[in-house]
Amino acid sequence: MITVNKLMPAGRGLAPVLLKRAATVSLDWDTRQKSRFEAVDSLGRRLGVFLQRGSVVRGGDVLVAEDGSLVRVDAAPQAVMLVRACPHHGSAFDLTRAAYHLGNRHVQIELQPDHLKIEPDHVLGEMLERMHLIVTQEQAAFEPEAGAYAGGHGHDHAGHDHAEHHHHGPAHQHAPAPAQAEGTGRARPVPIPVRGAEHAHVHGPGCSHGHDHQHGHDHGHHHREDHSHQGHDDHHDHGGHAQSHRPI
Repeated sequence: MITVNKLMPAGRGLAPVLLKRAATVSLDWDTRQKSRFEAVDSLGRRLGVFLQRGSVVRGGDVLVAEDGSLVRVDAAPQAVMLVRACPHHGSAFDLTRAAYHLGNRHVQIELQPDHLKIEPDHVLGEMLERMHLIVTQEQAAFEPEAGAYAGGHGHDHAGHDHAEHHHHGPAHQHAPAPAQAEGTGRARPVPIPVRGAEHAHVHGPGCSHGHDHQHGHDHGHHHREDHSHQGHDDHHDHGGHAQSHRPI
């Protein structure tokens, strides 16, 4: 038995000529979703596969044996149910609704633009037919959706790596979401420090008008003005330029 403990998703990084020469192994979905299994490749070699726990093998992936040899994985045809919208009085939205109800039942689904694919289940088949969907049974490869939080690579999009996705560059910045107070749905106020200029006075929270302003310059005259400030008295001394505010 040859030990295999490395998986290369979609054979990424390998030269096409190496992929073409590699041995192959055909595995159904029940086997490919396991991290420990045995198989026989196209050269008749018995493989003992020991991958990292949680690994999922997809059609097109490449297994690397302990001797350095490569084994390309094919998704074996298996019994599946294809679910399509009725061409006469249905719409694509019927598939969206079907996917919602199947997802609520934690059913593994392969999503395609014009159909859904699930493993055979006569109870689910009857439910889908009551929703006026067309259900047929076929032999086909099964590649269910990996899930938003799965660690697997799922479907490969045009051969590029998702690690490079959503790079916006320095010109694209996402503003942080407002902080929320714990236990409430309201945004928590974020304190903003207020700092005045070195030569000016800052009117901050709790500021009282009973204070002096020293400006370090002399106007050479003295005058007094009376203003109504709703019961408070302000006195400003400007180094020879004094103002006194008294209620009338």
